[in-house]
Amino acid sequence: MKLWNRASGNLKDRNSIWMASISRRSPNRNPDLEAAIIRATSHDVTYVDYRNAQRVFAWVKTSPAYLKPLIWALSKRMEKTRSWVVALKGLMLMHGVFCCKIPVMEKIGRLPFDLSNFSDGHSHLCKTWGFNSFIRSYFAFLDQRAFWLGTDTKEDEEQTQKTNESMLQELIKLQQWQTLLDMLLQIKPEAAQTNVGLILEAMDCIIIEIFDIYSRICNGVARILVKIYAAGKVEANMALKVLRKATAQGDRLSLYFELCKNLGVRNASKFSKVEKIPQEDIRELEQIINGVLEDKATVVRQNGSIEEGKGTKEGPLKTVIGKMWERFDEQLRGNKEGTGAPDGGKMTVAQNPSTATCNSRPHAYQS
Repeated sequence: MKLWNRASGNLKDRNSIWMASISRRSPNRNPDLEAAIIRATSHDVTYVDYRNAQRVFAWVKTSPAYLKPLIWALSKRMEKTRSWVVALKGLMLMHGVFCCKIPVMEKIGRLPFDLSNFSDGHSHLCKTWGFNSFIRSYFAFLDQRAFWLGTDTKEDEEQTQKTNESMLQELIKLQQWQTLLDMLLQIKPEAAQTNVGLILEAMDCIIIEIFDIYSRICNGVARILVKIYAAGKVEANMALKVLRKATAQGDRLSLYFELCKNLGVRNASKFSKVEKIPQEDIRELEQIINGVLEDKATVVRQNGSIEEGKGTKEGPLKTVIGKMWERFDEQLRGNKEGTGAPDGGKMTVAQNPSTATCNSRPHAYQS
């Protein structure tokens, strides 16, 4: 049965490539690009065509004119397929496109195809329900990521720090990052799937994405807390909720990485233990934030005028922030710099299709 499925998948891919080759070139169709997408999302579960995925990335980085043909071809393939292998490769390819720092990608909004109810049609449900669940969770994350974040670039983050963005806006963005992290933690394979190399390679993508988003959350929380004494009551309450959720997510991350290590996900072993926020630090920060709220409600008379009281004890707060996040940030940078060359032909984190931003992170698909 496996041999028949493989032969059938190869025949379908060849027919699709042939149909693409005879199609008429137009603003919405590019035969060469379509053929590269088909090869990069083939039915072969044992092989990922990195060369053709690289070609796809190179096209979309060359000109925005290639975006429409890319979306048309990939959407058509995703909507027609009933193979979990093709669907997963398509999601990994789309993830890589989003990470290429192409400004025009911000205009996409949500993903141009829908895999929220995907179900493999080539095997019994009892054998494929785990793959179906994995693909649905991966799709849900990418769809929300596309809707909220557009192009995921460090330059955007640095620009945000330079602008006079309100604390409320920063807190809303932090809540969005935390929601995305929750969605990422829903993407996990079953033990029976760990003998499938494609699933483990996809998980390598997810691990790096988790650390990238978690680092943004940590850095964002640190920036917010430094400015907490200038916050209003609404912002201070939101900051407290964000902090408590960051603590809970740190605990979930530790369990998630332990699970991934046990399942054989290599990148889960490349990073050190997740740096948790000590409970005593959480209590101290809660007292500081509650103190800020009390100070805001205090009316102080000075020089015959009424002024709002302001906290001035920034020293302890900065000390607590440093203890919680500086070590994690250094660890993250060190591990990212250490991800590098291919390992004997097997795809490593540096080669993973949906992990690397084409310009900011090392990647086998990088042109």
